[in-house]
Amino acid sequence: MILPRLAQFSDLALLLLRLMVGAVFLTSGWSHITRSEERSKSIGLSKGMTIVVGTVELLGSLGVIFGVLTHLAAASLIAIMLGAIQKKIFVWHTGFWGDTTYGWHYDLMLVLMNLVIITTGGGKYALG
Repeated sequence: MILPRLAQFSDLALLLLRLMVGAVFLTSGWSHITRSEERSKSIGLSKGMTIVVGTVELLGSLGVIFGVLTHLAAASLIAIMLGAIQKKIFVWHTGFWGDTTYGWHYDLMLVLMNLVIITTGGGKYALG
């Protein structure tokens, strides 16, 4: 390791990662739930399915933020993002970077961030 003293901050870094991932999904889930009619049209899902997706995002984000059922929470967020990537690639034919809209690079980044949370357990700063 180049800077071995930084290893002492790995649990803090994981907490910050969890907070960032949680903030992204918390705001997205809240938007899906409170603006489900509008959001359902923009993502091409039914209003009911948009509410389901929003609820999973909301609950998953809270689990990741607080470190409660962290593995399950992060796995559920990965599933949501894999669905988004699938839609962007195969339905909307969006490129990695995107042309007229956001590409799926952002979604893939969130998948990998959640994978780090799953494989590390999210660090020691957690409630559960």
